[in-house]
Amino acid sequence: MLARLDNEVFFKKAFTDKTVFKAFVKDVVGIEVEPDKIETEKAFEPKIGSVNFKYDIFAEDTKKRIVIEIQRVEYDSNFDRFLHYHLQAITEQQRSSSNYSIEKTVYTIVVVTAPYRVHKKTQELYKDEVLISNLNPKNLKGIERKMFNHELIFLNPNYKDDSTPINYRDWLDLIYESIHNPENPQINLNNEGIRKAAEIADVENITPEERGLSKIAVMRQEVLALTANDTKRDVAINMIKADFEDAVIAKMTDLDVSYIKWLRDNLDMFEN
Repeated sequence: MLARLDNEVFFKKAFTDKTVFKAFVKDVVGIEVEPDKIETEKAFEPKIGSVNFKYDIFAEDTKKRIVIEIQRVEYDSNFDRFLHYHLQAITEQQRSSSNYSIEKTVYTIVVVTAPYRVHKKTQELYKDEVLISNLNPKNLKGIERKMFNHELIFLNPNYKDDSTPINYRDWLDLIYESIHNPENPQINLNNEGIRKAAEIADVENITPEERGLSKIAVMRQEVLALTANDTKRDVAINMIKADFEDAVIAKMTDLDVSYIKWLRDNLDMFEN
């Protein structure tokens, strides 16, 4: 039986395994990678701008930088949000005003496990298993000039398409089956990466600590989903009023504990 891979704890457990990571990247992006290390909750120091980005899974070798994100709840801002993630991973490499060179190609893979909503800007409902964006310009004849190799890839297993190539199909099926058919998943175990991921994500290999962390992850997503129209500050204020501990509020909102403590000391500033 598979643990649900729409839970960030189980997803990170499986996809930070080096065999799984390399196979996933090879199938989805089409490149071989030899990462020095695979990190979770990666943040750049010093940070860029005013947003404190943290990448779910981050790895790089001498020429490539790979970011993998898991999104269980679909927000209208998903596409914009992960465009920011992708661009920051590119621009972070340029730390000097005298040198604009970008040494590493960035590939950002976003796994969205919820159905898409109608997009607020376009008023369209996208139903694509795979969406790929790059930064290459086109001339007036529509011919693409391959100046940059950076790619932003969205995967969503909720829209099965018979024409999807097997290299994507195997991973989309793994994620979908772990959610909807975990007891008897129909997945391609002939794919070494899929086989290893399924082994790692088998419920028999989940520790009690990981089960506890997975419940916190689910609670956090549910809180954010219920308060999608509120700011994180508003959510934190309401949780402070409901006597939640600072550490719990930080987990639920992604806000720094120091900021939450400041909010607690200055609640009167936000009273109507």
